[in-house]
Amino acid sequence: MIVINMKNMATLVSCSLVAMVTNAAILPTTQTDSKWFKTSAEKVAEKTQQQHNQKKAKNVILFVGDGMGISTLTAARIYQGQQLQDNMGGEENFLSFEQFPHTALVKTYNTNQQTPDSAGTMTAISTGVKSKAGVLSVSDTSLRANCLSSKGNELITLVDLANEKGLSTGVVSTARITHATPAATYANTPERNWEADSDLSAEAAANECQDIAYQLVMRDEANALSVALGGGRRNFIPTTVTDGENKKGRRDDGIDLTKRWTEQFTNSAYVWDKVGFDAIDTTTTDHLLGLFNASHMEYEADRLNDTAGEPSLTQMTTKSIDILKKNDQGYLLIVESGRIDHAHHAGNAHRALIDAVELSNAVQAAVDNTDPDDTLIMVTADHSHVFTIAGYPKRGNPILGLVHNVDGKLATADDGKPYTTLGYTNGPGAVVGLRDDLSSIDTQEKDFIQQALIPMGSETHAGEDISLHATGPGSYLAQGVIEQNVIFHIINQAQSLGASKY
Repeated sequence: MIVINMKNMATLVSCSLVAMVTNAAILPTTQTDSKWFKTSAEKVAEKTQQQHNQKKAKNVILFVGDGMGISTLTAARIYQGQQLQDNMGGEENFLSFEQFPHTALVKTYNTNQQTPDSAGTMTAISTGVKSKAGVLSVSDTSLRANCLSSKGNELITLVDLANEKGLSTGVVSTARITHATPAATYANTPERNWEADSDLSAEAAANECQDIAYQLVMRDEANALSVALGGGRRNFIPTTVTDGENKKGRRDDGIDLTKRWTEQFTNSAYVWDKVGFDAIDTTTTDHLLGLFNASHMEYEADRLNDTAGEPSLTQMTTKSIDILKKNDQGYLLIVESGRIDHAHHAGNAHRALIDAVELSNAVQAAVDNTDPDDTLIMVTADHSHVFTIAGYPKRGNPILGLVHNVDGKLATADDGKPYTTLGYTNGPGAVVGLRDDLSSIDTQEKDFIQQALIPMGSETHAGEDISLHATGPGSYLAQGVIEQNVIFHIINQAQSLGASKY
């Protein structure tokens, strides 16, 4: 809880400045009158007035920007400042959650990989246990893609614990809802790619491992998700069915899981387009399944061009809150911006940054629609990418543009050719041989692929730490450098979910 009396704040800032000048008389007025000096003094004075909210959190909203490393945050805040605000060059801008009072750095490695994948990282967040790359909410004693080895090694997730306590739960993603990050919150499987039954190996089928889509829907009502919104419609409908966008399903078992959803849950609804989504009455809907694309949802940059129309991440977040908050006991909502990761894999910074900005918008919507006294809101990533911000561009240089030096002249590399501020260590933008001349290329166009060093068909994840931002009851626990599985325990502690404490 942040308690600030503005009169006291003004007094504190004034006293702070006087004290600094008194105690360090060498400071000239050109220094103490500087906006940089004053605003930073105000920030420190503000922090002295902060009080930790040690109440229990009735509600928790966890946002995960898939692949949203520190360099992505920096570039996205500059992009937002340059595109959407009059904020000097954009560098002074903040994404909504970057102004939360508590922050930590998070280590992301899997138990078998230095640079992780999303399955292992989200398993750590969802269960409090680090595991292997490629497995979802099963311990690392399981062998990847081996069903029998995972039997008895299933882990209890935050969703399971919240449901057991009587809370409502929701999972939202712009990726397929059966993709690794969202799936780790509700499914147990040794193979992240078993999204539909047609993906199961013969060994998995023989040992009765269930696919991820099946696990999402076929939960008993007491342990069911109240909200599940995202892409991946093809994994829920049979191969004999063609959906509203003329795409065939992938289920071989003949089960239409969208119908099963509405049949087995009371006050339930299934929607697949923007019109249906907008028509949902949240006061009478207790279980909402929304599948807005056969595969992943569109990038935010392309969303308005979707055939049937898709809601934005902000709209999905807001509607989810409206449904979940009807439960007087509280709720747990997990929201993933999944396509930041996909744009980075494609070497396409433009779409990655727009999706990161939309995540910031969704976080702000959550802040605006909840009570800060009873709702813990956390924002993190599952891992980073080999995404770089380099060169010496002048202040205000377009973040997606070619580098111009402080003197305004176009910067060139040793090969005499210009280069962009943003790039990748590896990926599809690498050229074997001579580097392309970008002089006549619009590097700010949304389809532009940033240049890369090492040629690869898909850019890779990175292994450095990512950030965790938190506000609300229990947010003070986000501090220092932590293992990724600590996020689970922060939520467990703040919401009293009942997992063992030591």
